[in-house]
Amino acid sequence: IYSNPPPYISSVCLVQGNLRHFEAKITGPPDTPYEGGVFLLDINIPTDYPMCPPMVKFITKIYHPNIDRNGFICLDILMDNWRPYLNIAGALLSIVSFLTDPNPDCVIDVSPEISRLYKDDYDRYEATVREWTRKYAMGEYLKGLTFLMFVFL
Repeated sequence: IYSNPPPYISSVCLVQGNLRHFEAKITGPPDTPYEGGVFLLDINIPTDYPMCPPMVKFITKIYHPNIDRNGFICLDILMDNWRPYLNIAGALLSIVSFLTDPNPDCVIDVSPEISRLYKDDYDRYEATVREWTRKYAMGEYLKGLTFLMFVFL
């Protein structure tokens, strides 16, 4: 992941030298309401990895039907559909893909009000995503975040 970072993964670093704890920065994909945003993720690797999935959550606040207010991500490969041949880079790519194509009908409805808005009033949903992206994933807010990263851009 360090030598060949996936698209839209701008950096990954160890947290306090712990080989089982990482932070990653992903950039909002172009042509989405997340475009221009930089989102910080917390990644914890369980002791039984790769048999069990990494625990990944958003640190940056994000408005998304499959991500709850605590950053929990309802993504099948981070739960029951994880397979040992999958890896961290693949998980991060799936998360980026989720920003492009949310699943408002996720089995575990972590954000029912956002899912409803996505289905019933997409324009308002998109405007809210853009507002949250500007507010929490761009500009002055990001300047307050201080952490060491290996930058790949």
